[in-house]
Amino acid sequence: MLKKRELVECNELYELLSHPTVFPYVRQKATSADEYWFMTKQLMEEEAVGTAISRTITDDWGQVIGTISLFDIEDGAGFLGTWIGLPFQGMGYNQKAKHDFLSELFFELDFQTVFLRIREENVKSQKAAAKLPYVVEANDTHPTLLEQINAGDKKFKLYQIPRDLFYLVTANADADAAHEAM
Repeated sequence: MLKKRELVECNELYELLSHPTVFPYVRQKATSADEYWFMTKQLMEEEAVGTAISRTITDDWGQVIGTISLFDIEDGAGFLGTWIGLPFQGMGYNQKAKHDFLSELFFELDFQTVFLRIREENVKSQKAAAKLPYVVEANDTHPTLLEQINAGDKKFKLYQIPRDLFYLVTANADADAAHEAM
């Protein structure tokens, strides 16, 4: 489902991210496969020095379908960025990828908070975030951060995933699943 980024996947990923319904919402706005290769190489270098973390999302058969990354890492927190190619949207991969990635961030890498900034016009991503029981709106609780992310032309809504809430939700879900299995 998630794996470390590899440059060999860049052509396939570029084809998926360049779709007109996906491209406006990706962070790495490459205009060619070569440019995407260089951006991915740079992102891998950022991961090596601890300022970003990125994984490739695969489908159930190992085909690359998108990426999930944590950018702007600072003080045990960062901004989550996820995109999935159009043919694979609506199949549950977003929730599974977020669960696996957040588990890695919180329980293996000891992050405390993950933020999401979602463009006001990106209703699809807002609905996807609302489906996740561990995501809370953070516009009111982090006004300074909200102001920072809205300093430019594009306007965003701010969401937060606190580690404790993620743990409570996933621990309860695991307990419910174990109980149902009995």
